Formats: sequence, C-alpha cells, structure tokens
Amino acid sequence: MIHPTAIIDPQARLGAGVRVGPYAVIDAGVELGDHCVVGPQVYLTGQTKIGAGNLFHAGCVIGDAPQDLKYKNEPTRLRIGDNNVFREQVTVHRSNKLAEDTVIGSNNFFMAGSHVAHNCHVGNHVILANGALLAGHVTVQDRAFISGNCLVHQFVRVGTLAMMRGGSAISQDLPPFTMSRDDNTLCGLNIVGMRRAGYSAEERLELKRLYHALFRSGKNLRAAVAAAQSLFSGKAAQMMLEFVAATKRGVCSSNKYHANGVEEEI
Repeated sequence: MIHPTAIIDPQARLGAGVRVGPYAVIDAGVELGDHCVVGPQVYLTGQTKIGAGNLFHAGCVIGDAPQDLKYKNEPTRLRIGDNNVFREQVTVHRSNKLAEDTVIGSNNFFMAGSHVAHNCHVGNHVILANGALLAGHVTVQDRAFISGNCLVHQFVRVGTLAMMRGGSAISQDLPPFTMSRDDNTLCGLNIVGMRRAGYSAEERLELKRLYHALFRSGKNLRAAVAAAQSLFSGKAAQMMLEFVAATKRGVCSSNKYHANGVEEEI
C-alpha cells in the first residue's frame, strides 16, 4: 500500500495497514500507527509519534520545525493520538524546546488550511475549521469548536465545549461552555454544543446562572469567582469556576448586546 513515488526513510516506523500516497515524504524520526492513511504530497517529519487510524489529506506538513526565532534545531517532539483527520494543507509544528512536546489528542478534525503551532496542547473531539490558527503554547480543551479564520493568541486557553464564531480573535482565555465573537468578547453559552454533549437542562440552567454571576454582575472578576464558589456545586459549573480562577491572561468579557442590538445567546 506504498505508492512507488513515496519517499520513506528506512528508519521511519510504519504500523500495519498503513497506506502512503504518491510523492509523500516520511522522515527518519516518524512513527506512524496502524491503519493510517497518508495522502499525496504529505510531509511527515521531526520526532513525530502518530497513533492509529489518522488520515492526512493532500499537502499536509506535520512535525516540521517551529516558527520561533529561539529554536536552535533541537530534536523536539510532536505527539498525535488516534483517529484524527487532517484535511488539505494543514500544518502542525513540533515544540520549540526539549522539555515540552506539541500534543494533539484523538478524534479531532482539522479542516483545510488550519494551523497548530509549537507547544500547543489540543484535547479530544476538537474541531478547527478552515483557516483557524493556533499560536504557540495554546491549550484547547475537549470538544471546543474554533470556526473558520479564527485567531488564537499565544499562551491562550480555550475551555471545554467553548466555541469561537467565524473570524473572531482572542488574546485572553475563553472559558468552558462559552461562545466568543469579534475580539475577546463573550456572546453567551454554547447551548447547542452542551445539548449534543449530553448536559442536562438542570446543568445548562446552572451554567446560565453562573455566567450571569461571573460576567454580567458588574463585579470584579476575582470577587465574582469568590462569591460564586459557594453557590454553584455542579460539575460543569465547577469546571468553569476552576478555569476562570486559574487564568493568567485574563478572560474574555461579556457585553449584553451585540453591536447590532441583538441580545446574547444565553
């Protein structure tokens, strides 16, 4: 199942049932799990360990050197889990230092032209739509949805089941279950995502109340978190509180009304 025009270093390790398309290149440090499919003109390089069942469409570049002037050509690493889909021209870079890896979990979907920079940590069941860009050291938690042409600044965290609307940009943390629009602006809760993930009506109602307490009460955020910790005990609410309390960059803020006068979707 290896096309005769593919170039595979003898030191690369390929699992059972791997398929490699025309003009693909796989370098020495790559370990590819069982039943992966490597499309035409894909380039797999670096110290890159890839799990089973991953699909790489045409033109992906996976494991290349970080775009970081501090990088000194060390053999840094990229780790990828199972059953991810990397569509056309996706780029994923290895880390910029030996002490830390770039890490991608399992069952993620990276649409065409999306980018994951050095030292990022992407969880499971995450979607990056076309042209979405993650800068270095970004953390994206499980089931987040980053829409087309969104920008995520370095060191920012995107919480579980958070969603960025198309074309938005964040340089502050986006809390779990929330939605962003424009620049660093919250616009409510990801109700549809929570329903699909199995969160009950009671859990969604508690999160709505917590959202108001944290982002619409007019209180200083630290004071709002301290006041809410004794009032909200559900697992999802605790996830949001712990995420917000741990922020180092600050969190996106909420405006009651959009620029066009439409109220938040909560």
